[in-house]
Amino acid sequence: MFIRQLEYLVTLAKEKHFARAADACHVSQPALSTAIRTLESELGVTIVNRGRRFVGFTEDGERVLGWARQTLATLQNMRQDASAAQARLVGTLRVGAIPTVMPVTSRIFAACMQQHPHIRYEVHSLSSDAIHRQLDDLELDIGLTYLDSRVQAGFSVMPLYRERYILLSPPHARAESTGSTRRWDTLGTVPLGLLPATMQNRQAVNAAFRRENVQPTVVVETDSLLALYAHVLHAGLFSIFPHSLLGVLPAGNDVGHSLLEPELTREIGLVTRNREALPPLVSAMWRSAERLDLQAEFDALLPGAFEPAVADVTSIRRRARATGDAG
Repeated sequence: MFIRQLEYLVTLAKEKHFARAADACHVSQPALSTAIRTLESELGVTIVNRGRRFVGFTEDGERVLGWARQTLATLQNMRQDASAAQARLVGTLRVGAIPTVMPVTSRIFAACMQQHPHIRYEVHSLSSDAIHRQLDDLELDIGLTYLDSRVQAGFSVMPLYRERYILLSPPHARAESTGSTRRWDTLGTVPLGLLPATMQNRQAVNAAFRRENVQPTVVVETDSLLALYAHVLHAGLFSIFPHSLLGVLPAGNDVGHSLLEPELTREIGLVTRNREALPPLVSAMWRSAERLDLQAEFDALLPGAFEPAVADVTSIRRRARATGDAG
């Protein structure tokens, strides 16, 4: 049995197509198919349900796939550990981030990048559910997502900050909105551009409107934060963004922003599989993130009249460690 056979198998599970899997592994399709058939012969089980095209794995195949993922993850950790022993971390850290956090991942990675310049990062924009699923399947090393006690059980968790929500206003309404607060119950007739209803951010926004008995006027829905911002800037729409994005929005324009009241907050943090010892690359990111004070940094982007109304992240981390959630 060769490691490459396991890599072919895991890639086929990801691509769900023989030709695409072969391309991703930089081999011909016959070579990939032959390697998997050889693995089946060696193990004495049928791994892949075959038709005219790939249709999925057998029950035995799903078990073999789980072992393949675990074996490859162990091999990667061994390589990282050997690298760490030489005081030079080398490898690729696979990170999944929810869309509203993607623009600020640079703030989270920066210190680790500076301290360990040979680490490479694969960053994927994923839903919170997909992040937890891919962590379970060993397809990700770290997630940046909402911290929800219902799904984070069994994961190591590090709180980073709480999102606070702001209303972005188009240039014609900037003067009356910037530096002020705005109530959710005044937004019923405001033309809005929002993220799709399938995304957790939008679900939280919808819940805030329901609590205020408001039916929002949604004109545009898109999963692109940049597109939403463009509609605020050029199409006269309003939108609702996490305040953490204020530091990455283009400067020198006339878009206004107001803190929404009653305040809506969502806790954001790092999650990874719970283990006795974190893999070296994950541990390096973890140590770098522990030194950050993103809450203070993001709150400082709001007008001075807005005093932080959220718990101190240091105390949140201390509480999480006390309950065994922080890893």
